[in-house]
Amino acid sequence: MDWELPDIQALASVVGHIGKPTLPGALDDLLAGSVAFDLSVIFGFPFDAKPIILHDNQYRHSVTAVALENYLQGTYLFDPFYTACAENHASGLWRMSELAPDAFYDSAFYSASDVHPCISMQVGSIVEEIGFLVPLEGEVNAIYSLMRLHGDKFSPQEMAALTRLEPFVRETIRTHWRDVRIINRQMRFDDLMETAFASFCQEVLTWQQRRIVQLILRGHSNYAIGQILSVTEGTIKLHRQNIYRRLNISSQRELFALFVEQLFPVRQSEETAKR
Repeated sequence: MDWELPDIQALASVVGHIGKPTLPGALDDLLAGSVAFDLSVIFGFPFDAKPIILHDNQYRHSVTAVALENYLQGTYLFDPFYTACAENHASGLWRMSELAPDAFYDSAFYSASDVHPCISMQVGSIVEEIGFLVPLEGEVNAIYSLMRLHGDKFSPQEMAALTRLEPFVRETIRTHWRDVRIINRQMRFDDLMETAFASFCQEVLTWQQRRIVQLILRGHSNYAIGQILSVTEGTIKLHRQNIYRRLNISSQRELFALFVEQLFPVRQSEETAKR
């Protein structure tokens, strides 16, 4: 099947919505004319603040409030789309799988229903999430995500159709959110991450072990961590065993749970008190 670009009238109609609350919906309608998707959301990712939901098409109605709150408060730091923004990745249309570390889909973050909004959907894990990465002014990046809940992943033909529309989508989003401003400034990304990982079990783990923990939690395999740290895969396996032994745990899921407990100490205490 061949996908053609929308005609000039369809594109002009979307341009007419720039500066109006109806613009995101008009973009959804435009893309839905070429490719089927079930949900869409646009997150604004400032370099030094928590995410902002700029557009929501059935997204908040499909995820649990707890998972979304956890994501907005800190677990977004593990999201490959956010990491791409923080690392100044090239703009364009990307599959999450293209941006994720090699073992991300086996990671505790990806499978945790209370911290990964998409996993908390009643229908279960989404089939695939793709996103337009759009740099905005004021050191903010936007991710315009399209999600499919049923059927097959986006085909190469569908990705090609959306890629042809990417320059239009990018510049429309950049123009519409040209004046995005962050009211409540937060810690810088680097400071937030370094503070969290530097203090994580610092009384029992060495600096090197905490560095390995960071890479494990982000979804890197033992092999990939070895490549990053210039050591053998076997060495990383030994480090991992020692880390688990020192923390009295036996799995990545338990490791992730410990880190999330540190990110949300007040909430965890409240939940414990309720039990």
